[in-house]
Amino acid sequence: MILAKNISKNYDQLQVLKGVDLHIKSGEIISIVGPSGAGKTTLLQILGTLDTATKTENSELIINDTVINGLSGKEMAKFRNENIGFIFQFHQLFPEFSALENVCLPAYIKGTSKVEVEAYAKELLSFLGVSHRIHHKPKNLSGGEQQRVAVARALINNPKLIFADEPSGNLDSESATNLHNLFFKLRDTFKQTFVIVTHNEELANMADRKLTMVDGKIME
Repeated sequence: MILAKNISKNYDQLQVLKGVDLHIKSGEIISIVGPSGAGKTTLLQILGTLDTATKTENSELIINDTVINGLSGKEMAKFRNENIGFIFQFHQLFPEFSALENVCLPAYIKGTSKVEVEAYAKELLSFLGVSHRIHHKPKNLSGGEQQRVAVARALINNPKLIFADEPSGNLDSESATNLHNLFFKLRDTFKQTFVIVTHNEELANMADRKLTMVDGKIME
């Protein structure tokens, strides 16, 4: 699913990633832990094609048999929309849109018909237990409900890969546990691969593999 070789990232004189090698199989749930500043989020953004690695010799990123290094900006945006879903700590929901509208947005960008998109969005929201809140805007949803809407949005295009950055960081303990269990239910139901950056030890230890980052490198 993901093959990353010699991934580095420099910001001027600061080297954040120092030649990361990583192989993630289809259907795995991987957690990435480590101290603040270790490079976890930077790595997640590069693997998720939201950022690009610094060009170095022999560096390579292949996702779902696609060589990411060779894609144009337009091709990469299309690949990301069709193959990758994102779940963030702060949900990133649009406040002016309802839960249903927020979930539908990535599929509208893809060009899927409105009838098809809304039907599947309602199915996802029902699966996630928030079907009774589909017409509410984010400000009228609890933190746990907002996060489930964000999860539904990540799933709307049936992506092969889900990236999550501190997904339970803003949730109370009960909502966090429910979300953690949900990831495994989603993997078993929809067969997605999950890569999760987290400081939550409970979630990290539930993963199929826990990777620890220290000073820009992975210590498995």
